[in-house]
Amino acid sequence: MSEKIYIGVDLGGTTVKLGICTEEGELLHKFEGPTDAEQGPETVLNRINEYSRALVGNSSFSWDQVAGVGAGIPGFMDIAEGFVKLSPNFPGFVNVPVKKGLEERFGKPVKINNDANVAVLGEAWAGAGKGVSTLVCYTLGTGVGGGVIVDGRLCTGFAGMAGELGHMQIVPDLEAIQCGCGQYGCLETVSSATGIIRMATDAVERGDSTTLTELGSITAKDVFDAAKAGDEVACRIVNRAAYYLGRAMAAVAVVINPQRFIVGGGVSAAGDVLLDPVREVFKKYTTNKANEGVEIVRAQLGNSAGVVGAAGLMLRG
Repeated sequence: MSEKIYIGVDLGGTTVKLGICTEEGELLHKFEGPTDAEQGPETVLNRINEYSRALVGNSSFSWDQVAGVGAGIPGFMDIAEGFVKLSPNFPGFVNVPVKKGLEERFGKPVKINNDANVAVLGEAWAGAGKGVSTLVCYTLGTGVGGGVIVDGRLCTGFAGMAGELGHMQIVPDLEAIQCGCGQYGCLETVSSATGIIRMATDAVERGDSTTLTELGSITAKDVFDAAKAGDEVACRIVNRAAYYLGRAMAAVAVVINPQRFIVGGGVSAAGDVLLDPVREVFKKYTTNKANEGVEIVRAQLGNSAGVVGAAGLMLRG
């Protein structure tokens, strides 16, 4: 067993997930507790410190064996300087020196990154991307996140904005609606759970003939289940979400030329009813050299991806 251990922190709006990983990316222990985000940045940093020490204290390891701590945080940040510039779901998280604050509490080196980026790193290190040097990951949930690994390293870009795949403006103007980011036609508006639910709700309100009208509150899972059962409206919605995801991947492929695309997040649970049409669209809109040997697969680590990837920031971030 590795003598050095790495702590990964996946900071969520209501819950902090933490884990201990080896140098090989094996997740050994997990812990989670309330974020208490409404109490402000200092409280959140204190909670991370308390939980990390409890995690190690309840394991067979000592604090001296901790080689570093990585944290995945939702929002916009200055990664190099370790500042969270803005995290909309965390009151008061504006220009917060998270790296410095945690290093003072831990007495250990700390790296931070966007939560979607660390989930990608987790999949690349120990999940569906293990052994692949260049890959792109999409996380389809409430929104669409993503990240890019090139030659084994996380690509963050000049201002830390690389991998914001959900905000590629892919939907034509006449069909585009405004995204939460303020722009129009983002992938997130059609291929996220939110986008799928919106399209289904619109169909019901228009009076389209669909079994979805029998449901009081529609979820993305409802739409996929209806599509699997042959509901034409649900199939149309799923195919539209898949179409724009496949088109977005085709655009990325000629820039990055990844060996593998990984699709994670709650929407990915739909499986091949979503991924099969994505694969068809991707192949249609790329040249042979850009799609030859390229795989589009589901993520493997589930809710542990962020914790594993955050720990991996110390080695591969």
